[in-house]
Amino acid sequence: MLSLNTLRTQFGVVLSIVIGGALLAFILSLKTEMGFSGNDPEVGEVNGDEIHYSEFVAAYEDVKTQMGGDNFDYNQSAQAVQMAWQSILADRVFVPGFEKLGLTVAPAERKAMLKGEVASGVLGSVFADPRTGIYNVAAVTEFLAQAEGNIEMQRVWNLIDKQARIERASNKYMDLVRGGAYANALTLNKGIVAENNTYKGHFVACKYSSVADSLVKVSKSEIKKYYKAHKSQYEQTPYCTVKYAHFEIEPTEADKKAVEDTAKKNTEVFAKTKDLRAYVREQAHASLATTYVAAKSLDADEAKALRAGKTYGPELQGDEWYASRVFETRNVPEEIELQHIVVSYMDSELADSLYTVARKKGADFAALAAKYSVAESAAEGGMIGKVEYSTLSTELADAFVSAKKGAVIKVAFGNAIQIFKVLSTGPITRHYRLATLTYPVEASQETQRNIHREASLFAVNAKGSVEKFDEAAASLSTSTMNVEQGSRNVPGLANSLEVVRWATDAKVGEVSDLIKLDDGYVVAVVTAVDDAEYKSLDKVSAQIKNTLLRQKKAALLKEKMQGATLEEIAANAEAKVEEFSDAKASAYYVKGLGVEPRVLGAVVAAETGKLLPLVEGNSGVFAVVVDEVATEEAQTVEAERVKAQAEAESMASRRAMWAVQEKADIVDNTVKFF
Repeated sequence: MLSLNTLRTQFGVVLSIVIGGALLAFILSLKTEMGFSGNDPEVGEVNGDEIHYSEFVAAYEDVKTQMGGDNFDYNQSAQAVQMAWQSILADRVFVPGFEKLGLTVAPAERKAMLKGEVASGVLGSVFADPRTGIYNVAAVTEFLAQAEGNIEMQRVWNLIDKQARIERASNKYMDLVRGGAYANALTLNKGIVAENNTYKGHFVACKYSSVADSLVKVSKSEIKKYYKAHKSQYEQTPYCTVKYAHFEIEPTEADKKAVEDTAKKNTEVFAKTKDLRAYVREQAHASLATTYVAAKSLDADEAKALRAGKTYGPELQGDEWYASRVFETRNVPEEIELQHIVVSYMDSELADSLYTVARKKGADFAALAAKYSVAESAAEGGMIGKVEYSTLSTELADAFVSAKKGAVIKVAFGNAIQIFKVLSTGPITRHYRLATLTYPVEASQETQRNIHREASLFAVNAKGSVEKFDEAAASLSTSTMNVEQGSRNVPGLANSLEVVRWATDAKVGEVSDLIKLDDGYVVAVVTAVDDAEYKSLDKVSAQIKNTLLRQKKAALLKEKMQGATLEEIAANAEAKVEEFSDAKASAYYVKGLGVEPRVLGAVVAAETGKLLPLVEGNSGVFAVVVDEVATEEAQTVEAERVKAQAEAESMASRRAMWAVQEKADIVDNTVKFF
């Protein structure tokens, strides 16, 4: 039976790659229940229309339900927020846009999707056979039958159905976009030249560094004029600058010694325990492997101890103490070559019949697989190939423990029934199923209290201003980072959403209270806030000055680099003629020239033997002559056409979705609430 938990697990993956999700029908009632009424906070905007907290939390709770509940880690929670936001964008932006274009999913098309006649990534992932990955139409039918009397399953189905229709409309839209992409003759020619032509020649280079800074002057008015003319280059995302002290919770030497002593003491008990299964059930630090490991795959010392019937360890491996002993030993084939037939768990009678037929002498197993198997391997006669025994789950490992060549074995596993035929077996080797004991090296409760006390005292002393923060942090290591609007982490701090959330509304000079992170505590102060659309002149003036200095140095160098030949230019500029080779349009580095994209561009477009106009490169001004162009048929026109067309379609698809969201004028403030 296809359980709701199974569906949630499969659907959680789907949600992360599909445009959006569905909103719950009880949004309006939720507003009243949560007490928002007429005061419902705004979490964002789309096309100037507000998105309120109650609307977003409904979508968020819906996503959480499909992902399996409330026990999320930091990354899962962030993923759920992003998916809920995308679901609202789907309803507010994509779906209305698709409808205007006439990109809808008709009832007949929807039925074809359910039957598997029209491919659906959503349905194919949610209702995939767990063993084969193939869309299982019967599973959909069964789920819908169960959902008739189950409100929660009906809600899940409504969401899946809507996602499938949105995905279908999205695919139609992207097909239209890709259909409009075209690799023209100019693009093809450039691509062929880039792949087939290699250039060599000579050049004279006069470096910018050869001109002293004192010989060129850049005025403030010139910097200001350049800034105005190129302001669009300095667009920025609003940000605040945060300085923080991070009090990491790390084990002391005493803590490390205590963990070591505990691991050694408990390993003694572990080594003497007779009922390992019961021991593992009772001990939080013990576990029993679900697979069998080949002796040759183990560390030499561990393999030696286990082979002798001893307990291995405890040994410090990375940040934990590790010990192991053998729970079960098997002498089994190192690998098994298999064919299989896969049928739905609902077709048990068919599976029994196929099993009976397949065991008969002379049975054509490949033909049976090709006709009845629902796995992708059916087209190859059910061929799986060689599988290492150590990769098999406990259930399958048990099924093949005594398998011989020619054996036919039936296994019911997950949502499928599989019939295997053993084509060959590898050499018999020893495999172990291990019981293990692990103790991570962690800070003690006392150490954690001491760090909390230190961080709390700092937070008190740092309150009031940036100056007080700096004074309190005089003996500490601090970091300063820019936190962009919409970011969910402070660079350098893992899982630091709470710091971002505090900084979002903090004023310059405001110092935070103690903020708990996974690995310790943070106290932060906001040192600057920049909400401007563009970087200020002050912040980019040094960059602009360097650009203008280079331009003026280039002008001085060009005055010296006069002549009709490279030799004349070299003589006048007191430089030398050098050689470059193996230059290709697709290259990053050119032997002799280095990393000079402007020079390389001029080389590719040059006429052989002719002195090029002077080129302002990254490191200096270049005079270049291309001596030879070697051409080979590395790329044909047709091959380049296929490549260029694929690139054009891919770029058009990416830019189309980006353009739709840009035009929607989206404001995302969810980080303040979730």
